[in-house]
Amino acid sequence: MEFRPFTVELRTRFRGLTSRSGVLIRGTGPDGAEHWGEHSPFADYDAERAGRWWTAAMEAARGGWPEPVREDVAVNSIVPQVDPDAARDYATAGGATTAKVKVAGGAALAEDEARVEAVADALGPFGALRIDVNGGWEVDEAVRAIEALERAARRGGLAGIEYVEQPCATVDELAELRRRIDTPIAADEAIRIPGNPDAVLAADAADVIILKAQPLGGVRRCLEIADQVEPRPIVVASALESSVGLAAGVALACALPIEPLACGLGTGALLETDTVRETLVPSGGRIGHVTFSGPDRLEVIA
Repeated sequence: MEFRPFTVELRTRFRGLTSRSGVLIRGTGPDGAEHWGEHSPFADYDAERAGRWWTAAMEAARGGWPEPVREDVAVNSIVPQVDPDAARDYATAGGATTAKVKVAGGAALAEDEARVEAVADALGPFGALRIDVNGGWEVDEAVRAIEALERAARRGGLAGIEYVEQPCATVDELAELRRRIDTPIAADEAIRIPGNPDAVLAADAADVIILKAQPLGGVRRCLEIADQVEPRPIVVASALESSVGLAAGVALACALPIEPLACGLGTGALLETDTVRETLVPSGGRIGHVTFSGPDRLEVIA
């Protein structure tokens, strides 16, 4: 196997980061073809959580993904905590008609409301808007904020918010909040951090399940989790990887037996530099399955 360290730069600060670093791994699949995986856990991950990324990277480098059952999947755009004018541009990037808007994270609620309203207006009446909190609210705060952001989405011309992702940090808080609001709740960190959905399922704490291939241990591990959480709808999302790591998320979304909701796999648009010559980004609101091997695939340059 071959190992190539890399660093890629982001276009704008995202969750406090301006760059992402890791190692690309080149391996050989059972068919003799070259394959690439990416190991890029966040710096604050402990050994167990980083080990899942390693498992996912080796799965990819060995050509271990299952065969896709669809060619491509719909994606949502990613709207960082930017001003309303910039948010409009992010909202429709890549032809997306669904947008995920980052809120909380130190921003005042009024700023989040303005961003949500602008995105709703940019998407038009047939769009869909989600908000991502990254566990930033207490339960009472979440109730007030979600009500305000629902109103902002309606002012922008939408019927409301499709779902709110990880509004509170703990599973117990998610379960309590779910009993108090009508907006559906999606679980991300509550599944990703322990590496399984057991607590979320036991508490009936989420309506939607977010799966991220690398943090959860690979495509096949995520397919096992998808079976476990059925019939809840699934959204496949990236973990802000380079295009090589992002391809694992696309492979997962294309292999799910039931097509996922619009996926958070458009994060290539946030990259200023990349590990490949042609960044993996959506077109027409969709992104297609790709493996980095052979002359007809994108060239790895890291």
